[in-house]
Amino acid sequence: MSDPVGKLPSELDQLPDRDTEETAEWAASLDAVAQAAGTRRAEYLLRRTLQHAEAAGLALPKLLETDYVNTIPTAAEPEFPGDEEMEAKITAWNRWNAAAMVTRGSKYGVGGHIATFASAAWLYETGFQHFFRGKEADGSGDQLYIQGHASPGIYARAFLDGRVSEQQLDNFRQESGGNGLPSYPHPRRLPWLWEFPTVSMGLGPLSAIYQARFNRYLQNRSIKDTANSHVWAFLGDGEMDEPESTAALALASREQLDNLTFVINCNLQRLDGPVRANFRVVQELEAQFRGAGWNVIKSLWGSAWDELFQLDTTGALVRRLREVPDAQFQTYATRDVAYIRQHFFGANAELVQLAGVLSDAKIAECFHSSRGGHEPRKVYAAYKAALEHKGAPTVILAQTVKGYTLGAGFESKNANHQMKKLTIDEFKDMRDLLGLPIPDSAFADGVVPYGHPGANSPEVQYLNERRAALGGPAPARKVKHVALPAPADRSFAPLLKGSGKQEMATTMAFVRLVKDLMRDKETGKRWVPIVPDEARTFGMESLFPSAGIYSPLGQTYEPVDRDQLMYYKEAKDGQILNEGITEAGAMADFIAACTSYATHGEPMIPFYIFYSMFGWQRTADQMWQLADQLGKGFIVGATAGRTTLTGEGLQHADGHSHLIASTNPASLNYDPAFAYEIAVIVKDGLRRMYGETPEDVFYYLTVYNEPKVQPAMPEGVEEGILKGLYRFNTAADLAEAAPAADAPKVQLMASGTAIHWILEAQKLLAAEWNVAADVWSATSWGELRREALECDEALLRGEVRTPYVTRALEGAAGPVLAVSDWMRQVPDQISQWVEQDYTSLGTDGFGLSDTREGARRHFGVDAQSIVVAALAQLARRGEVPASAVKEARERYGL
Repeated sequence: MSDPVGKLPSELDQLPDRDTEETAEWAASLDAVAQAAGTRRAEYLLRRTLQHAEAAGLALPKLLETDYVNTIPTAAEPEFPGDEEMEAKITAWNRWNAAAMVTRGSKYGVGGHIATFASAAWLYETGFQHFFRGKEADGSGDQLYIQGHASPGIYARAFLDGRVSEQQLDNFRQESGGNGLPSYPHPRRLPWLWEFPTVSMGLGPLSAIYQARFNRYLQNRSIKDTANSHVWAFLGDGEMDEPESTAALALASREQLDNLTFVINCNLQRLDGPVRANFRVVQELEAQFRGAGWNVIKSLWGSAWDELFQLDTTGALVRRLREVPDAQFQTYATRDVAYIRQHFFGANAELVQLAGVLSDAKIAECFHSSRGGHEPRKVYAAYKAALEHKGAPTVILAQTVKGYTLGAGFESKNANHQMKKLTIDEFKDMRDLLGLPIPDSAFADGVVPYGHPGANSPEVQYLNERRAALGGPAPARKVKHVALPAPADRSFAPLLKGSGKQEMATTMAFVRLVKDLMRDKETGKRWVPIVPDEARTFGMESLFPSAGIYSPLGQTYEPVDRDQLMYYKEAKDGQILNEGITEAGAMADFIAACTSYATHGEPMIPFYIFYSMFGWQRTADQMWQLADQLGKGFIVGATAGRTTLTGEGLQHADGHSHLIASTNPASLNYDPAFAYEIAVIVKDGLRRMYGETPEDVFYYLTVYNEPKVQPAMPEGVEEGILKGLYRFNTAADLAEAAPAADAPKVQLMASGTAIHWILEAQKLLAAEWNVAADVWSATSWGELRREALECDEALLRGEVRTPYVTRALEGAAGPVLAVSDWMRQVPDQISQWVEQDYTSLGTDGFGLSDTREGARRHFGVDAQSIVVAALAQLARRGEVPASAVKEARERYGL
């Protein structure tokens, strides 16, 4: 083909052409085809040539978008191994009961969604009948990420196989009585059925990718054989707008996760209307996934379309399908044949001619209902091809009609996501369409009945036989508890005895502890260190050569620092998951590791460490997902507090993560001040999460990067450390300048790095103001509050219990001043249970770039500010003169 005038140079112009004459002949041939047969023929030949080159293994860029047709032609579909008639009956019962359950519940105003499962029923049923492996066979079975809005269909199937009762169906979204069903997949609410929470849209696809990746991690580290486990994620096309949905596509292809399949239900509708009204979401998704390196299978059209494609000898039909926007296709599904003839086939003479040989019934069938996602043969072909594809994950783009089989009032309507019920007449129409043996008399009381063919019916027997062959019921969550032995005390000893004269940040103390725990013969291999790229920031580089950074490829290069002691070592059996700059990805990894005890029967001990500002604030939704999934592990917010990270400024200065963490009922939140506190908390955390009677909790620890001398643990403080508060020392313990015996008294309380400010303030109060201050370490404001709330709840039941914080401070003289590197709301969580006069200091407001000293003076939490605040409290009580407060402010320059 001759070069057009003004053609821009391309990368090909920079490559040597060893045979310019041959190149010219190829171009001339293409020109000849375009001139003789038209540009469309030339385009077709080029695309076929590129497809052939790809199949032959030539290193050429892939086509990112193919025609709007099925990837697998009808002629290439494998033989369907099931009984189609029987499976149609099973699917019909499930469709009916899903709709009945939501409709019956609507009288209580609890809502529910009908249209999603109606569109996706065959996507699920084909998988349940032929592909999804259960947990009763060898291995761990498959992992199923069910689209949240399709949950009624899953409950309907569980009703058919006897795992859910009619009473439970009637208690859909009514759980408080103890015999209900949660709205969506919630493992915490229905732990025998659901494995993965998915209805916070976007988190399902992200988690599925990292679950597939973690399966390989366990395999490569020889912890669990997961070779037969496959991860299936069922998603909506509208859900793919969520950034998390596509955030890790490149990871999945880069690591060749062919143990992963996305099934995207392309019903072309999201919650309020079309997904891509003026465009084509299937084509967009195909290009996105192909560009990311995924294998893409499109299952768009049902078998009724075969005749149309055979008649399309000019390609006019395929071109028309490629140009019609999604919203128009949605309209076709609701309009009569005359409209379709005019607006679709009337686009050009070739299509008019094609439509002339088609009956109205054929056109209606094609445009109203015949979609690839509604035919089990086509779904089976797509699933089988996905499992057989090696070297890359697969996405199946299955086109469906939202609200399919629910009648003209539901199908393809913009509002069908919000429509919660069918009328009795609509149910009767649905019954007739599905061929269900439900008599009119069953509707006599005006309530739609549930339907069941009987426990011994051929349908239920067939269903149970298929599930038995595939390894038992699905979805299902099964936990066989494996208690981990407690690590040896020697791992904790260095932190308990303190650092002597050496200064050490608690961030480093935690890393040293975990490094020692990873050497434990019994449980060391179960630790999973997870970090979003900044391992060196947290002092973890010493783990690189010993534990290795996980990579499924191992290390295919010679690292630049190979000659150094702590070189960057990647290994196929590496233990560290260094995720790069993705807190969302690291959190998804953490969730997979935290729930390995249930998913694979292999308890793992993950710790995920990050800048504290970039944990809860960025990924709190995933923390909630973690709680729902009953995960166990340690989340570590490093460089914690608003003033410990010098110079970094507003978006790095965390003064509020403990507030966000306190909203999560499963999170046990600690802000330890000393290294020995970390040792006690971690040791007890291992017992509570992995011991003989495990709890469904996880830990959030905040640690600071400020080097300080770490004292040895005093006698008898373990209980206080775990409950959240203990007296670290008294004014009488001061070696120098102890206050007089009758000196005014104050109780100074702090967490985390603030303990060092109040220790300095304690000395200043004694030496310069003759005030006796006791120092308290508040390891957990949140745990103090949790226990106090439990005492309040007990009072409503007639039990009189005094909160621990009240008992701990009982008899302590003087007012209480609580100080932290957090917003005042954090220590104020306990104020109502403190009987003494109580006030607090904190770092409210935005952070700023400065030295630690400058930032603390700015927020009024440095030692001198604490002294002034303590004197002010005492002055209000009349225990020191008011002039002392003014004098202190002037002396300290406040």
